[in-house]
Amino acid sequence: MSSSESPADLVFLGGPVFTVDAARSWATAVAVRGGRIVAVGRDRDVKALIGARTEVVDLAGKLLLPGFQDAHVHPVFGGTTMRQCDLHALESAPEYVAAVAEHARSHPEPRWITGGGWSMEAFPGGAPTRDLLDAVVPDRPVALPNRDGHGMWVNSRALLEAGITRDTPDPFDGRIERDEHGEPTGMLQEGGAGLVHAVIPAPSAAELADGLLAGQAYLHSFGITAWQDAWVGSMLGGGDNFATYLDAAASGALTARVSAALWWEREAGLEQLELFRQRRAEAEAVGGRLRAASIKIMLDGVAENHTAALLDPYLDGCGCATDNRGLTFVDPDKLGLYVTELDAAGFQVHFHALGDRAVRLGLDAIEQARRANGPGGRHHLAHLQVVHPEDIKRFRQLRATANIQPLWAAHEPQMDELTIPFLGEQRSAWQYPFGSLSRAGATIAAGSDWSVSSPNPMLGIHVAVNRVEPGLSAEQSAAAKVFYPSERLELGQAIAAYTAGTAYVNHLDAVAGSIEVGKYADLVVLDRDPFDGPAHEIGDAAVLHTFVEGALVHTAE
Repeated sequence: MSSSESPADLVFLGGPVFTVDAARSWATAVAVRGGRIVAVGRDRDVKALIGARTEVVDLAGKLLLPGFQDAHVHPVFGGTTMRQCDLHALESAPEYVAAVAEHARSHPEPRWITGGGWSMEAFPGGAPTRDLLDAVVPDRPVALPNRDGHGMWVNSRALLEAGITRDTPDPFDGRIERDEHGEPTGMLQEGGAGLVHAVIPAPSAAELADGLLAGQAYLHSFGITAWQDAWVGSMLGGGDNFATYLDAAASGALTARVSAALWWEREAGLEQLELFRQRRAEAEAVGGRLRAASIKIMLDGVAENHTAALLDPYLDGCGCATDNRGLTFVDPDKLGLYVTELDAAGFQVHFHALGDRAVRLGLDAIEQARRANGPGGRHHLAHLQVVHPEDIKRFRQLRATANIQPLWAAHEPQMDELTIPFLGEQRSAWQYPFGSLSRAGATIAAGSDWSVSSPNPMLGIHVAVNRVEPGLSAEQSAAAKVFYPSERLELGQAIAAYTAGTAYVNHLDAVAGSIEVGKYADLVVLDRDPFDGPAHEIGDAAVLHTFVEGALVHTAE
């Protein structure tokens, strides 16, 4: 414990307090003054810092943690989608169609109907068709990205507006799904969706600002006090959200700590460096809680639509090899040069790397940068769905952080019906190798990819520990098929990934990510201590209070 003589502004008593410091130590009390932690220890010691104006929070056995941090999230996009035709809470095709019809009826003014959040498993082969939308909205264009953002469901009017016909070639980074006659079906994969994004009117600055504040409030409700926005720049036809962050940081509306991962345009090259330097300098000039020194390079797509980049081909429905190894969105022959130059310029690289070929390309590029520039650059690879066993040890060797999205590592229809049959038994067992990465000494950070999936860290932690879906009863959990049990993490490891691990990635480890004297009082109070309960109840834990620099930014009471 450490303290000074003057009273604290805020004191927490009656822990437990999991500090997530290097020793993973425990305490029962914490004192805060001027937004910083001034004491960590036992109740009887910290009580000496209580004065007449000190706010005292009795934890009464509830767990106090460092504020959660999300290593890969899209708050502006998620927040704006919440204001549009938001399908995330629905599950079936009839529900989606009914929701689109109701949204069109109740929002007659906008020329386009946008939003999204539908699940691929609700449609045969994961691909809905335009006729379903045409039946309820024939007179306005409808464009709805799916939950993971890698595909888009559109109606005939949207295809017309974008000029997409049977003669339109597939873009290099995507695919237009077509029927047996060659006609577009209304499902656009990856870069194919960009043809429609190009003609959708961008939201206004006010709409983007409203989306950021809505997303921020939502993330705070789950105890998230910092994040890395994995797409800052021109967002899929959604406007440029960099100015949105600048304005929020300058005005003080940005209550979270944000690392902006600036978007690498796939068809451009190192001429982008000047813009990146300019934006980094603008963020530094504004000050506040915004940093813009990360670059997001999207290497591949996703496994469900067979665009994740694999070393060996996908299988077909009969289990035979196809000629499809997925897509790579950045020239592999130039990637190492790009990463080397970004590293030399002081930028972190944030890779989207989902398939084993994409993971290897990312690691190879980091290795090239290490050889040229030496150690440094807290580069990280996000998603890591399929990782070849030979590449596991390279994360530690190259000091590349594994940026995991734990909520996806469970048996559910999209995994069991749209992924495992097309990967095959051996490759499926390489999915989401959290335990292997941890045992190999890799640094692990964690995130949600919201709005792709829930941003609730306790749900992700639940899956990281159990490798089954959250929300199951004790009996259901015991009977559930565990998704490769050797890849489980312990509870403390999973919490550390959402706190200290992501703080490291976000260059916040000196000031946040653990409960230690001198660090910011970015803190979260849960409604229970999940260490004391059964593992199947971890995901039931809810956030009572979220603090940033000792200021309350969310309360459930």
